[in-house]
Formats: sequence, C-alpha cells, structure tokens
Amino acid sequence: MSTQKAVVLIVEDEPLIRFTMLDALEEVGHVVLEAANADEAMVLLRNRTDVDIVFTDVNMAGSMDGIQLAQRVRALRPHIGIIITSGVVRLDPMLLPTRTFFLPKPYQHDTVLTAVHSLLQN
Repeated sequence: MSTQKAVVLIVEDEPLIRFTMLDALEEVGHVVLEAANADEAMVLLRNRTDVDIVFTDVNMAGSMDGIQLAQRVRALRPHIGIIITSGVVRLDPMLLPTRTFFLPKPYQHDTVLTAVHSLLQN
C-alpha cells in the first residue's frame, strides 16, 4: 500500500513530546520540521512553501498560542492541514475550520498518523 508523504511542521514546546512525534512521523516516511513555539513556526513557514501540515500544541510560550498560530496559518496558507492538540483546552470539532483536527492529550501516535493521512486525502 503506497501512502502519500507529507512535510509536517511540529510546533511543541515540550522537547520529549516533539521528538517522539518527530520519530513516529519520520518512521512512516514523512519529512518533519520542528519548532519550539509559534514564533519559530512562523519563521519556518515564511521560508518554506512545502509544508503540508502543521501539528501544534495549544499552550506554548511566545507571542501566540497554538490556536492563534492555526488562525495565522489558515489565513496565510489555506491549503495547509492543521492538527491542534492540548491536554488542557478542549475544542469543539464542529467549531474548527475545514482541514483542522483537534486531538486531546494524551493521544496515540496512530491517531496522529490517521489525522495526517486524512488531511492528505482532502
């Protein structure tokens, strides 16, 4: 079974979580970029046009949280798929824009991979 490969930007301030997700995504062949906060993510997005999916935590240090980052990404690049995750905030999936998933923490890697696959199909 051939699976489409994506360029995924992980925005997560917890290094262990970031590295674990990076490994899980690279293991199945995706190209992974990483940022410790939304400000770093915006710099990467300005310099790269090949990002397919942004995977972001909600609560992070910096000038904006993950929800604000998602809104900015959606405004700049409407085609990018977005996965938002949080252990604190709960978002109503019905209120999310199209091509956006919310995954409450703790999540399983399979759940993230399924969300990535689904975003690549649309």
